[in-house]
Amino acid sequence: MIDGVQALARQVAEWMVERLGATEGPVAVALSGGSTPKALFTLLATPEFARRIPWERVHWCWGDERFVPPDDPSSNYRMAHEAMLSHVPVPPDHVHPIPTTGLSPAAAAAVYEQTLRELHGDGDLSRPLFEIVLLGLGTNGHFASLFPDTPSLQEREAWVMEVTPAGEKTRITLTYPALESCRHAAFMVAGAEKREALAAVRAGQEDLPAAQYRPAGELHWFVDDAAAGR
Repeated sequence: MIDGVQALARQVAEWMVERLGATEGPVAVALSGGSTPKALFTLLATPEFARRIPWERVHWCWGDERFVPPDDPSSNYRMAHEAMLSHVPVPPDHVHPIPTTGLSPAAAAAVYEQTLRELHGDGDLSRPLFEIVLLGLGTNGHFASLFPDTPSLQEREAWVMEVTPAGEKTRITLTYPALESCRHAAFMVAGAEKREALAAVRAGQEDLPAAQYRPAGELHWFVDDAAAGR
């Protein structure tokens, strides 16, 4: 039984520190935005968990970002920085935010793709880009910024692209090829409002972006009781 966001965050935190502790050499993690990851990041920054993370070896990236300045309240980077990264001994050059100022969304996507390619070392995504990809689930079945009925769902060459979902601000998102290139992917789903979408995705409703996700490594679902309908 996982009763609420805090219990869910603790379970994911235990899983993450165990997973990262079992690795050797440099590894990369793709972070997500939202209230559930914020609880996780806050917990990872506490002494209980921070002392168990090999900060000197881990590179922190983002699965998507709203095209807003990094100090904007809706910035995924800002949230992760304030909740976790500003409180732990992570080397500054191991933090890789998506650029959102001084260039167009298309240029920002190109710059971030180059950042990921340099971090990865080559263009062959059969070798995992990420050790861990953290993901959330929207009520419409989207994840990262891969929304229903957007061109990003058909992209299989670019690693990063801009997208403007209907009624939403422009965003920069990693695409399926980049998000699927991982050893472990983890969806964090909390709240009764996610119950219907979760059930549809788990049933394989193919018109939902999250149902089309096929990571190269293991796929983990961390779900609280409300989202699971328990």
